[in-house]
Amino acid sequence: MGVAESYFDLDNENRRQLLLTAAGQLGRDPALLEKDIWVVWLLRWLYASPWREHLVFKGGTSLSKVFGLIDRFSEDIDLTYDIRELLPDLADQGADPLPVSRAQADRWSRQARDALAQWVEQQVQPALAEATQAVGAGVRCAADVLFVTYPATFAHDGLYMSPEIKLEFGGRATGAPTQLAAVICDAAAVPALAPLLPHAPQVQVMQAARTFWEKATAAHVYCLQQVLPAERFARHWFDLACMERAGIVASALADTHLAVTVAAHKQMFFRAKADDTSVIDYHQAVTGHLQLVPDAAAAARLHMDYDAMRSGGFLGSWQPSFDEVLAICARIEEQANAVP
Repeated sequence: MGVAESYFDLDNENRRQLLLTAAGQLGRDPALLEKDIWVVWLLRWLYASPWREHLVFKGGTSLSKVFGLIDRFSEDIDLTYDIRELLPDLADQGADPLPVSRAQADRWSRQARDALAQWVEQQVQPALAEATQAVGAGVRCAADVLFVTYPATFAHDGLYMSPEIKLEFGGRATGAPTQLAAVICDAAAVPALAPLLPHAPQVQVMQAARTFWEKATAAHVYCLQQVLPAERFARHWFDLACMERAGIVASALADTHLAVTVAAHKQMFFRAKADDTSVIDYHQAVTGHLQLVPDAAAAARLHMDYDAMRSGGFLGSWQPSFDEVLAICARIEEQANAVP
C-alpha cells in the first residue's frame, strides 16, 4: 500500500486493498467495513468539536460501537444536543428537565426544535462541510439532520444501505445518564491496519440501560399503533434481543427510577396515539404493562422489514429468525411486567 499516515491518504486502489484484507480476515463485507470507517471518522470529528461536552451519542450505533451489545451493522449516528444549551433558561433545572404542563411541553419542543435546526444549519454544517471536503466527502442539511456522502470504494448493489451516513440530532433532552468511551473501527481488529484507521478516544455516550428503555418504549408504541414509521424499524426488536443475550436486561429492568424518567420524558415530548386514537400512556409501559409483541398483522409488517435488514447484510454472526427475536422479546416483556 505504500507509505501513508492514514486511511484517508490512500488512493482508491490502496483503500480497496486495505478493505479487502480486513474483509478477508474478519469475514465481513468490505462495503460495510468502509462505511464503518466513515462513521468513526465522524465521531472523532464531533468529539473534537467545540460542542463535544453537550453532545451525547446514543441509539443502536452506540450499542454496537461502544458497548458491543448488538451484533449488527449500525450506519446512522444518533445524537442528543443538550436542551439546556438550546434553552438557557433551563440551565439550572437538573439532569433531565421536564415541563410542568402540556402547554409548556409544546412551547419547549417548538423552541428547542427551532434552535436546534438553526444550530445545525448555521454552526455544525459549515464546520463539517470544511472537514468533509478535505477528505473527499460532502454534507447536506435537512433541518436538524445532516447527511454525509462519502466516496465509496465498493458498490452497494444489493446491500440494505447506501454510501451516506445520517447524523440525526435531537434537542429535547440531556441524554443523561452518560459515560465516556473510546470508539474504534471494526477493521482495526486487524492489527496491521489499525494505525491507518481513525479512532475517537473520548465519546460521551448514553448509558446502555437508558437506550434499552428508549427502545422498549418505542416498540411498545408500535404495538399499540400498528403502523411502521420507517424502514429498518425492526432493528429495535433485534437490539432488545441482543441486549437480553448479553445479560444487561435484568439490570435495566431493575432500574425503575430510570424507567420512570424515560416514561415521563416521552409522555411530555413524544405524545402518541394508539390505533384506537387514545393517547398512549408511557407510564403503563414501565409499570407492568409493557408490550413488545405486536398482533399478527403488525408482526407481519415488522417481519418483512426484519427480513430486508437481514438479507441486506446488516446482521453479524448471529442471524436469528424473526420468530426467534420475537420469542426473546416476549421473555423480556414477561420479565418487565413482573418487576414490582
